[in-house]
Amino acid sequence: MSRQRLRLTHLHPSPPAFTKAKKYLILRTCSPAETYAKVAASLSRLGITRVARQTGLDCLGIPVWCAFTPNAKSIVIANGKGLDDDSARTSAVMEAVERSIASQAACETMRASTADLRRIGQNFDRLDCLLAPGSNVLQDDEIIDWALAKDLLTGTYVCLPHEAVTMDRTILRPRYWQSSDGLASGNTQAEAILHGLLERVERDALTLWEVTRSPLRYEERIDPEASGSEMAGLLRRIQQAQMQIAIFDITNDTGIPVACAMLGPQRLDGRGLRHVDVTLGAGAGLTLEAAAIRAVTEAAQSRMTFIAGARDDLFPELYQRPLSDEHKRAFESQSVASLSDFRLADVRSPDEALDLILSTLQESGQKKLYAVDLTPGWLPVSVVKVVAPDLENPEGERRTRYGARALSKALQ
Repeated sequence: MSRQRLRLTHLHPSPPAFTKAKKYLILRTCSPAETYAKVAASLSRLGITRVARQTGLDCLGIPVWCAFTPNAKSIVIANGKGLDDDSARTSAVMEAVERSIASQAACETMRASTADLRRIGQNFDRLDCLLAPGSNVLQDDEIIDWALAKDLLTGTYVCLPHEAVTMDRTILRPRYWQSSDGLASGNTQAEAILHGLLERVERDALTLWEVTRSPLRYEERIDPEASGSEMAGLLRRIQQAQMQIAIFDITNDTGIPVACAMLGPQRLDGRGLRHVDVTLGAGAGLTLEAAAIRAVTEAAQSRMTFIAGARDDLFPELYQRPLSDEHKRAFESQSVASLSDFRLADVRSPDEALDLILSTLQESGQKKLYAVDLTPGWLPVSVVKVVAPDLENPEGERRTRYGARALSKALQ
């Protein structure tokens, strides 16, 4: 067994100066334009050959950009959205950066069996919940590569299967699910971990919402009309495009605001409507309004993805699937909640936001929250993989589709 010198950094506090972002944003240490300027010189090294504005392909006018990585080991085209071009462009580029880095992660590794790890007193998690279909649980004497992660609640180090935290779809029969779930970037490590955690919370809430029976699923529809100017601007664009939006509060027992949005045509009673004519987005944030804005812009991004048709994981049969009656019922539900109904405490920096999210998750009963630093030394931003084994995962190639939380929810 060999072990490399540890390089995983501790969580460093962010610089005292940070952008005075609008209230709907999770605070970042600099503007989207400044973040893009940081990584622009590294795009070629990352294999990113083109960054393009897609907004004009749709009548919505909500900014959507894409970034191309032709030789990617996962998805070639990354999409990004935002309330302006700078935000959408940076969103697309950073997603492409994350995937490029995750395919050749610079994390600390060690090769050992679980018996070896026990012998030296090293904590580990086999991540059985992320095993691919047909894969067997790791045996005590099997030697594999492990990635060193930080336990975000205790500050200690824990070993996770390396294949479960990287993203290389050139592996023909991976033992673990290859996914971008929890893969995140930021100007600092704390910022990246914050957004990775929020994505995991979002995916957990969306999965629990999707397994909820139909009459209950649409009970918490939000009336967005009385919200701030940012949401008002999105609603205006949607109405001008002769479309409609249904937003739902899907916050669950984690206590962190999560919203889901469904975007579709004004008339849903006609013939010939397809599954791709109604798109879904979800988001998590420190306020329900922040979560809802992310959900609406993500629904617009999903719509653009179908319009462009360029992603390599979209197949012709998807465009032929008819729209289900279940999707139609979502737009028939009545609004019962307001965006101003729910918010966590105010924060002044990404570090404070991260502390708040961690304490909220811990209070809700979460005990396993890990982060693996994937960042190479030459990259001017941080990329991490956040793993939360007890939160539900989105649909994917796993041996076990649902965890205990989803199974319990489905039986209610």
